[in-house]
Amino acid sequence: MSLDDPNTPNLRDYDAKLRDEAAEPSLEVPQSEPTKHTQIIAIYGKGGIGKSFTLANLSHMMAEEGKRVLLIGCDPKSDTTSLLFGGKACPTIIETSTRKKLAGEEVKIGDVCFKRGGVFAMELGGPEVGRGCGGRGIIHGFELLEKLGFHDWDFDYVLLDFLGDVVCGGFGLPIARDMAQKVILVGSNDLQSLYVANNVCSAVEYFRKMGGNVGVAGLVVNKDDGSGEAHAFAEAVGIPVLAAIPADDDLRKKSANYQIVGSRASPWGGLFAGLAEAVGVAPGLRPAPLDQDGLLGLFDSKDTGGDVVLEPASDADMRGKKGVAKASLEVIYDEV
Repeated sequence: MSLDDPNTPNLRDYDAKLRDEAAEPSLEVPQSEPTKHTQIIAIYGKGGIGKSFTLANLSHMMAEEGKRVLLIGCDPKSDTTSLLFGGKACPTIIETSTRKKLAGEEVKIGDVCFKRGGVFAMELGGPEVGRGCGGRGIIHGFELLEKLGFHDWDFDYVLLDFLGDVVCGGFGLPIARDMAQKVILVGSNDLQSLYVANNVCSAVEYFRKMGGNVGVAGLVVNKDDGSGEAHAFAEAVGIPVLAAIPADDDLRKKSANYQIVGSRASPWGGLFAGLAEAVGVAPGLRPAPLDQDGLLGLFDSKDTGGDVVLEPASDADMRGKKGVAKASLEVIYDEV
C-alpha cells in the first residue's frame, strides 16, 4: 500500500484529525453577517518579512483616501501597530481584559482601540514564551471582540495581521472558519518566506476542499531586489503580485524611525495607493500550492542544494563502532 494512496489508514487518520481540530468548539467564534460593504482581509507572512510595515502604510493610505479602516494585530509580539503609533506600544486586548477582570470591570472600546491618521487599530496580544498557546490567545481575543460588538462596527476594511509560520489552529482561524473573505500574502525573494506563503496556500486549498470559501487575493513582494523568485512563485501557484516594494535604503530608514510612507505627501505614496486599489478589487483565488521540489525549483540549485541526491542510510551506518554482526534467524532451505 502506497503512502500516496488516499485510502492509506495513516492519511485517513491525519485528515480526520485536521477535520476534528477545525470543528473544535473552542474554534467556534460566534459570527454574524458583517456590514455588507466590509472586506475582512487576513494578511499572512513569515515573521519579520515586513507585514507590519506593509499594513501600517496600506491602512494609512486607505484612510487618507476616505476609507474607514480597522487594523487588528494578531501576532503575539503585538507589534503590528507600532509603526502606526510612532513606536508606542498599544495595550493588548488580552492583557487589558485580564487586568479589568481582576478589578471587576468591563473592557471598553477606548481601553483597547486607538486611532491615528483615520486608522483605527488594536492588538489582540498573546502569552509570553512558554506560558501558553498563541493560537488559543487569538481565539480568546476574537471572542472578546465579539462581545465588544465586532460585527456591528461600520468599516470598509478590516485588516488582520497573522503570522504564517505558526501552524496551530488559532492562527488559521480566518481560513478555517471563513472569517475573512480573502487572504493576502507578504513575501520576499527568499526561500523561507516563500515556503511560508506556500504553506498558507496549502491551508487555503485544504479548507476549500472541505467547503470553505476563503481565497488568496495575491502576493505583496517586500524588499524586492529584482531577482524574481517571488514573482515566479506567484505565477506558479496562480495568484497575482499586488505590489512590489523595493529593497530601498530610504524605506528601511523610515521604517526603522517609525515614519509613515503610505501617504500622498510621501514619494512612496503612489506605490501604496496602487496597492490599496489592488487589495480592494482583487478576488480571492484558489491557489495551486507547490510541493517541496517545485518550491526549490524556483531558485538556483547552487543556492538551495537542489542537486543533492538522497543517500539511504544502512543499519551498519547507524550502529557505527558498536556494530556487531548478528547471526540471522532466517531459515534457509537447501535447494531441492
